[in-house]
Amino acid sequence: MTRWERPAAGREPAAAALLGWLADPHAPRLCLISGSAGCGKSALLAWLVHHGRRLGTPVERAIHAVVPLEGQSVRGTVWALADQLGVVARAPGELVEALEADTRRTVMVLPDLDSSHSPEALAELVLVLAELTHIRLITEARSGSRAHELLAGNRVAELDLDLEQWTDRARYETWRAEWAADRAPAPEPHEPPRVDLDDPAAVCAADALLVTAAYETESDGHGGLCAAWLRAGQSLIRDQAPADRALVLLTALGDGADPRLGPALASLAEAAPWRAVWSRGRGDLTPPWPGPVAALATGSGPLDGQLLTADHLGTVRLLNAADASANDRRTPLSGQIAAMAGLPDGTVLVLDGSGRVRAECAWVARPAGSGIEALLDEGPTQTERLTEALEEYEVTALTTVGAVAAVGDATGTVRAFGDESAAVHMHKGRVTALAALEVPLGEDGTTAPLIYSGGADGTVRVWSPGVEPLATPVTEAPCPVVALAAASTPEGPVLAVGRRDGRVEYRVLDTDRMVTFHPGSPIRALAATAGGDLLIGTDESLICLRPQ
Repeated sequence: MTRWERPAAGREPAAAALLGWLADPHAPRLCLISGSAGCGKSALLAWLVHHGRRLGTPVERAIHAVVPLEGQSVRGTVWALADQLGVVARAPGELVEALEADTRRTVMVLPDLDSSHSPEALAELVLVLAELTHIRLITEARSGSRAHELLAGNRVAELDLDLEQWTDRARYETWRAEWAADRAPAPEPHEPPRVDLDDPAAVCAADALLVTAAYETESDGHGGLCAAWLRAGQSLIRDQAPADRALVLLTALGDGADPRLGPALASLAEAAPWRAVWSRGRGDLTPPWPGPVAALATGSGPLDGQLLTADHLGTVRLLNAADASANDRRTPLSGQIAAMAGLPDGTVLVLDGSGRVRAECAWVARPAGSGIEALLDEGPTQTERLTEALEEYEVTALTTVGAVAAVGDATGTVRAFGDESAAVHMHKGRVTALAALEVPLGEDGTTAPLIYSGGADGTVRVWSPGVEPLATPVTEAPCPVVALAAASTPEGPVLAVGRRDGRVEYRVLDTDRMVTFHPGSPIRALAATAGGDLLIGTDESLICLRPQ
């Protein structure tokens, strides 16, 4: 067990009470550290965080997220908590929803509530989060403050450091004598710098916390910068270069924004590892936003150069991959759509919300033939045989490559059908996403399918039907995979991996070069084109990026 040092200022009794609260499964889920100004509330929490975030800390003492609240707004706090907990949340309700879905014990520390940008609103957020049965929250507020009044008595374990019982007086006197001898002068208080919220260069270079708090209370839209910032905020508060922040803002900028902002942000983003080809967000009109993205696929055969998107209601739209302008729209009978994949004849396989695969044949080119030819060729086509085989299974993921289709299920098994048929167990738990490539085997033009599978276990594995899968994952992280895409590009084969924490990894497989992007919204689907472009679908936007 990792050794814990004594807290300063004789606070051993308070520290013991705090650790006892953490270990007690029947204790209130919210602990409030209170007391007068300067009594040591922040120092006690700093001691707890210093030890509780170290590797090897026992589960009952582990701290999972810490957000100092000085200067923080509600959204800034939500984004910071979500980022540390490996989820994406744009507002308090989405954070609660994300935390409800993961019932592991989670302990969060929120120091300095009184110094936040919105103490009362953040106190309400604390109470909402404390309603979740697997959450433990520790915060501090000065006794008698408005935040203290809102929290005290609401099924809260309060540790009032002004009470004598929480101090070892002898140790306190020893500490005070040593502290007085070594005490450095307190820094002079200073006003935070003002940021010109109309200037994209100033916004991209400024403290993201200050910008968030300012935009959250602004009635002025600042030409569209405010809306773009609040749309992509969780990505923007991460430590990053101004060029990377400018790129994120550019992809979140609506088409109703000040027309000078797009070129200005594009110029600022020149040093970023990506170039924004186009983006379509909620409310855009030219061309119109295609709606929330539930599934994406690139077209093949008669749909080559097209992009298929499905929204949350199951409507499938055919878009030009070059600029996202609309070509066609269908509403398959399958209802909600979880994934799509195209076949060479223009058939689109659709995985519906019940786990069944169906075929959408509206875009298949029908060959001209006489009635006699039709009678002689009345047997099932290759596509019909493939679809019939897929209909037998309840699955969680779908992909195609050439005439081969692959599906994954809740047990971690991946099955391939078509020219190559086989099955293999790939993951601990659910298969969450699939992608596939055709790779050349020699100079005679023969190819073999490579199937990439992502799982709830955080791994991405690769397999070719008829061959044992590689024992080592292509990539792994302690965060579930939510989307995959693969393509053969002029630079070589590429693989894109989307994770639950909102990160997209784009890998050039021959060189293992990787670049990342965080759109700021939960990733719903990915697609990659033969030209090397990456398409990212979220509830709020559809983004096309090109690695530089």
